[in-house]
Amino acid sequence: MSMAETHKPLAERLEPYIAIIGPMVMILAILLFMGVAEPTRYFRASNINLILLDAALYMPMAMAMTFVITQRGIDLSIGSIAALSGIIMAFLIKQYGFSVYIAVPIAIMLGALMGLINGLIITRFNVPDLIGTLAMDLVYRGFALVLAKGLVLARFPDLLTDIGRGQIPGFVPIPVLIGIATMIAGFVLLRRSHFGRYTIAIGSNPEAAELTGIAVNRHKVYAYVLCGACAALAGVMLTGKLNAIQATSAPYFNLHVIAAVVVGGTSLFGGRASMIGSFAGVLLLSMMINALVTLRIEFFWQSVASGVVIVSSVALYAWMQKKDRDGAAGWLAGLSTPEGQKMLRFVALIIGGLIALLAIGALLAGNPNPSG
Repeated sequence: MSMAETHKPLAERLEPYIAIIGPMVMILAILLFMGVAEPTRYFRASNINLILLDAALYMPMAMAMTFVITQRGIDLSIGSIAALSGIIMAFLIKQYGFSVYIAVPIAIMLGALMGLINGLIITRFNVPDLIGTLAMDLVYRGFALVLAKGLVLARFPDLLTDIGRGQIPGFVPIPVLIGIATMIAGFVLLRRSHFGRYTIAIGSNPEAAELTGIAVNRHKVYAYVLCGACAALAGVMLTGKLNAIQATSAPYFNLHVIAAVVVGGTSLFGGRASMIGSFAGVLLLSMMINALVTLRIEFFWQSVASGVVIVSSVALYAWMQKKDRDGAAGWLAGLSTPEGQKMLRFVALIIGGLIALLAIGALLAGNPNPSG
């Protein structure tokens, strides 16, 4: 670090790390709250293992979605890609006697093919990302329903269940290793490759990126292919974790993954990405949902909490980007303005609402069998 950098104000030095600071502060808040409300149940080894297993399932998709969103795109079909890939893999194993070593790569290649279809629809036919992937979500889910015919395919070889919930003795679960490996690969790809640099350039200004010689449409297709392959990998992991798969599996994958990526600091408006932030966002949402379950809060409130986190995060990062554009002092200097004070009150209101939700759950946890 140079002498000039050491004399910079603390606020200015923290600017590059805000994507990771935000989710880490929220993770710390959850840990502190649960340490008071339910320390015995929340911090036991088996529950920590559940949190890691849940987070690992979303890590591959969060890695790929980071590239898609950074390019100003969105993929709403990852849940149906995961389900359809899992069902095809299950049929190959159960009906046709394929080895897991063959069925899993085929499933991932099919996921990549579905991602390729998404990318071509968006780039060749100029269909907006939101509409194109939402429509293909219906198509892929429909194919899954047609193939499964209402069946639940279950009882797979041990090798497949190891992928979804196995554990190396004395070490972390196998799916956690897979998830972390994908996040590390995504970090290297984002920071050390032409694809990562082109992704940020495309998201910052697609027209300028094209004028500099970047094949914008081709790189957009690459991002969707990666997203489809990672969604299929998540479908394989989900099948192994549950030892079962059906056509209606993974209905909220897209919501959860987009929330994790946005909370981690990747901008929905493109041009800003943080793979470490996406990793922290996945952990944060898994910890939050586990906390709601531990406090015996109904499943529907989990969706409410996720939606609130998405809205508040998008609003906060949009405001930060506006401040970055408006002045050299950055967004931290804007906190002293009336608009900044309004944003702080909004964030405080959101955090207070989530704490109130957790507090209600903590009170209900003391009475697990209410009358009436």
